[in-house]
Amino acid sequence: MRCFVKYWVPVVCWLVVIFIGSSDLMSAEHTSRFVEPFLRWLNPDISPAALNTIQLGIRKLGHLAEYGVLAILLWRGIRSGMKVHATMFVLLVAVWIACAIFAAIDEFHQSFIASRTASLNDLLTDSLGAAIGLAICLAIARWDAKKLDGSTGKS
Repeated sequence: MRCFVKYWVPVVCWLVVIFIGSSDLMSAEHTSRFVEPFLRWLNPDISPAALNTIQLGIRKLGHLAEYGVLAILLWRGIRSGMKVHATMFVLLVAVWIACAIFAAIDEFHQSFIASRTASLNDLLTDSLGAAIGLAICLAIARWDAKKLDGSTGKS
């Protein structure tokens, strides 16, 4: 039970965060209420076009980050919580596919919300975010393996 709580509750909690983020609460209409005043505080002369571009960029970075974190949490859960003995490649592909499937479900969910739209571009951005998260996992795994080899005297 402790293993489930340690490795899988964070995944479930993050999936809930993503689901809430795809609701009306985090639509462009609502987030602009915070982003626009902040940007106008930074630069009172900012143009409406610049505001829209920056807000779009922030939203896309949010997609990258949320699915990067999801990939890292899934990687951790499968690798440590389940003790799966798969090759690194199989584990990477499995986690990436799981993230892409959830991203597709998330976009489908958004198609039912009046203030949101389903977007293939968002699905691709989410998948890229998952790939970036997995690249981080791979780098850390390789660094840990090198560190372990160094501490045992192997070269």
